[in-house]
Amino acid sequence: MESKFKGTVGGYFLTGLVVGLMCMFTLGIAAPWAVCYAMRWICNNSTIGGKQAKFVGTGGGLFGRFIIWWLLTIITLGIYGFWAGRNMIKWIIENVETE
Repeated sequence: MESKFKGTVGGYFLTGLVVGLMCMFTLGIAAPWAVCYAMRWICNNSTIGGKQAKFVGTGGGLFGRFIIWWLLTIITLGIYGFWAGRNMIKWIIENVETE
């Protein structure tokens, strides 16, 4: 199975800049939407097995989970952060499709 990525350094830089500004100006509240924005850019520039990748997740769909993971990380003094990172990756992968 052949996979390709056709994104450019300039596109990556601009995506990172937009994501950073979204998080900075909203004090992190827009982080779920920023994650989705970045993943859409990555998928729009990727093919998996010759098929175009598509990210179908939404910031609203991630927001509730994000809050729960954040609260659990605070309650456990950071320990849950390891599971939160794993859960974020799992959610992202579950929301990638091919056309």
